[in-house]
Amino acid sequence: MKKALLFVLAACFLFSCGREGKEVTVLYWNIQNGMWHDQGADYDNFVAFVKETDPDICIWSEAASRYVTDTCIKMQIPEGQYLPWNWDILAGRYGHKYVLVCGERDTFPQVITSKYPLRIVRRLTGNGEDVIIVHGAGWAKVDIWGEELNIVTLHTWPQKYAYLAGDEKADAEARGGDRFRAREMQYICEETIGTVPGAEEQLWLMTGDFNAISPVDNFHYGKDPGDPCFLTHLYIRGNTPYVDLVEKFHPGEFCKSTLSGRRIDMVYVTPALEKRAVSAETLYEGFAASWRDPRKIHGFCHPSDHYPVLVRFRF
Repeated sequence: MKKALLFVLAACFLFSCGREGKEVTVLYWNIQNGMWHDQGADYDNFVAFVKETDPDICIWSEAASRYVTDTCIKMQIPEGQYLPWNWDILAGRYGHKYVLVCGERDTFPQVITSKYPLRIVRRLTGNGEDVIIVHGAGWAKVDIWGEELNIVTLHTWPQKYAYLAGDEKADAEARGGDRFRAREMQYICEETIGTVPGAEEQLWLMTGDFNAISPVDNFHYGKDPGDPCFLTHLYIRGNTPYVDLVEKFHPGEFCKSTLSGRRIDMVYVTPALEKRAVSAETLYEGFAASWRDPRKIHGFCHPSDHYPVLVRFRF
């Protein structure tokens, strides 16, 4: 009887350790116009890359088809689009059963795919008054063995001038785009992590194309510390519990996330999730390697003008 009891206890201990010790991998990537680079190959190379990387959760920015293959001719929308309407089929090819589209206001949505059940909490496009989230944002929850992982996705306004600015040139000179992005960021944070008391003790991840550089990288940029280009990340660092995960794993190292040489694709996590972090890497090799189209088609790159970011946690 004692031997049987010891066996059961040992089995429970090993089972528990196995569950607590399993890695959960999250892959974020701005895939430029719905992976325009590979749509002509039926996304075969893209699927092979995701399979090889084997993430448990994928977060895709610019997750909609926009242009005819190998051209800058805009597709008929939605008639000519494969994505985002068929993400369930595409995600199934790399082993992800669950798919959701976050807040879609224009043709640059973010999409989450997952091996684990997920649900949308809020799709964010603005308040209908003084705040517009141009490319949309989203707050989703992923159920990982009974634990909730909150994921916030975003893609802020990219231009130097503010959205709907009357005089774009004058507004760009006044740094209207930087201030517009910071206001988008404030609204996204207030409507997601800002609504939950004690969020720093919960599992939260916020990622996307921020289209803004961080003051922690200013050793590389050498800008005036008061430059408005830092407003977006200064808001996050001063008003939320979020921690820049790539910075934490690579202190004093500049990890560019675009071919142009900026780091604008971030992964922020709460301290509770940071404790579970194993690694945070930007991928530059193989299929992820970025290069400019020699034909200079609309400034497009292959496979994207951004690099993927891969983070691992232990659950």
